[in-house]
Amino acid sequence: MNSHIKLRLGHSACPHDCPSTCALDVELLGPDRIGRIHGSKENSYTAGVVCAKVARYADRIHHPDRLLKPLVRAGAKGDGNWKEASWEAALDLVAQKFDAAEAKYGSETVWPYFYAGTMGLVQRDGIERLRHAKKYSGFFGSICTNLAWTGWMMGAGALRGPDPREMAKSDCVVIWGTNAVVTQVNVMTHAIKARKERGAKIVVIDVYENATMKQADIGLIVKPGTDAALACAVMHVLFKEGMADWPYLEKYTDDPKGLEAHLATRTPEWASAVTGLPVEEIVAFARLVGTTKRTYFRLGYGFSRQRNGSVNMHAASCIAAVAGNWQYEGGGAFHSNSGIYKLNTELLEGTRLRDRSIRYLDHSRIGPVLTGAEDALYGGPPVTAMLIQNTNPANVAPEQRLVKRGMLRDDLFMCVHEQFMTDTAQLADVVLPATMFLEHDDIYKGGGNQHLTLGPKLVDPPPGPRTNHFVIEELAKRLGVADRPGFGMTEREHIDVILSKRGLGTFATFKEEKWTDLQPAFEEAHFLNGFGHADRKFRFKPDWTGQSAPNRPPRSMGVLGPYQRLPEFPDHVDLIEVADEEHPFRLATSPARNFLNSSFTETPVSKAREGRPQLLIHSQDAAMFGLSDGDRVEIGNRRGEVVLHAKLFDGVRRGVVIAEGIWPNGAHERGEGINVLTGSDAPAPYGGDPVHDNKVWIRAAA
Repeated sequence: MNSHIKLRLGHSACPHDCPSTCALDVELLGPDRIGRIHGSKENSYTAGVVCAKVARYADRIHHPDRLLKPLVRAGAKGDGNWKEASWEAALDLVAQKFDAAEAKYGSETVWPYFYAGTMGLVQRDGIERLRHAKKYSGFFGSICTNLAWTGWMMGAGALRGPDPREMAKSDCVVIWGTNAVVTQVNVMTHAIKARKERGAKIVVIDVYENATMKQADIGLIVKPGTDAALACAVMHVLFKEGMADWPYLEKYTDDPKGLEAHLATRTPEWASAVTGLPVEEIVAFARLVGTTKRTYFRLGYGFSRQRNGSVNMHAASCIAAVAGNWQYEGGGAFHSNSGIYKLNTELLEGTRLRDRSIRYLDHSRIGPVLTGAEDALYGGPPVTAMLIQNTNPANVAPEQRLVKRGMLRDDLFMCVHEQFMTDTAQLADVVLPATMFLEHDDIYKGGGNQHLTLGPKLVDPPPGPRTNHFVIEELAKRLGVADRPGFGMTEREHIDVILSKRGLGTFATFKEEKWTDLQPAFEEAHFLNGFGHADRKFRFKPDWTGQSAPNRPPRSMGVLGPYQRLPEFPDHVDLIEVADEEHPFRLATSPARNFLNSSFTETPVSKAREGRPQLLIHSQDAAMFGLSDGDRVEIGNRRGEVVLHAKLFDGVRRGVVIAEGIWPNGAHERGEGINVLTGSDAPAPYGGDPVHDNKVWIRAAA
């Protein structure tokens, strides 16, 4: 009867850790209520498409289990006994504990810890302002991008690439190391448009037949950590069969003749033995790339999940240089546009307050840090106080048993600012309720596209939750640093400063425009004016320890991992956890379609669609252990063991198993999640978190 009433829409950006950073149209049903969320049709990258989990965001923002009041621990750590507190009392307690910890051990004993639960610049990064003002321990954020960004930078020298919308103008789209249907749905929008309008081929390269590969024309299933071997064999064929673009190579690259000589022994037969791919599939893929100038390599964050990921990313990006694909619209290679924005956030993050003598701690190594490993503490005191925002390390960080053991220390005080009672919040001393993205102001950079998008507050939060910005401001008052630059400003004032310093207007003008397109010109995006190194050449010979990168460790941490083993030219290097007699299987912990890291694991539709924690295992491997579909299976290594249910699945190489999704620890039979099995050692050369790189044993669960 009310069909004549026009639906009121608000405009925002998806805050979750996904390169798509979708521009959103939000149905507003009242001052504190939303309906469905839609991808913006006006935004040329989002193009009207959004993933199903965000479309039903009302299930999350209006969830009955949202945290609504500050809670203070009233029993033993982790036993679930809480008492409610006022915001004032809770923040007073946090400040008192931080001051007491600092008085005993010095300021470095406090470790503000955060990550990408929101990608909004203000609500995510404002915690850095408090860190620098108080001289708390530094935060080296390594868990997501490091290995991929490092490998990309070694070749291209700048973190940008061909306009992602150019995929629609390609004749071949190679989706490599990303399950785009699950993790960045808009890649498929433009790739499928190319197939429909141009007859383009879609090639998907991954470690199993996932949802993206099922939509491909060609699917190449490689063993985990062997991508560089495939890349080398492809380039071998390009050189051998006369498909290398020598005029391009001589103008734009550092040592093409040296590369050709190096690759002489990297034959398809050699690569087949390493990757598990048949020789004919490798050769056919090479010939497709070599004869299709408008080939667009869309390289994903899967490269960040293996210890040799930087080598693999560099090798994959080299193919576009050998074939000369960069010269053409719809051609070249792309990983991220994160380097194009050049925003000045020094006031927001308080970078001028930074004391360079203060140590940094690696956030992927939170387990070793909290259990006192000397190499993780960098000569400083133990961590005895933490503020955690935008992340759930008790669930998502590697070596989960170490993380939990550290968090249960009696001498550690931990305040967690969260939306739900996560695995990390359950182990806290104080839990503060947090707003969601539609309930506060922020601004977002697209990594997988080129838009800077505003996310203004659209609805009121329920009584109780407060913004990240509020918590930082209130703690600054109690900790005696509220008079420092950057404090005392609202979210909108910070956004005004960031925009105005870039010449992009203000919050008010941006609210009208919704976003701005910052895609570089064609010549710059395709590196036709030269690559990002001093000599303007693409580097086949990387400077593994000297190259700058957006997430290179601070100088005080140095180069990380076994960097001495990194190769001179693209090559396969067994820096991975190689399967052995005791651990004959390789485990990848790949993303689930209905979860995003540990977000959405609380919503009923997402939980129902995922079912339960499962292990995808080849039917012939399952038969070796007498396993049938649905049987309980135990997998383990030196770090621990976990029970899942077997799912027979032949879309994976023999000897490889897949556990999709980061289920809450409590969803597993013994209350321990999949990250019991993942390692926290820092990979070469600039660190990271190789969560898909695990050797394991398997047996039928008792």
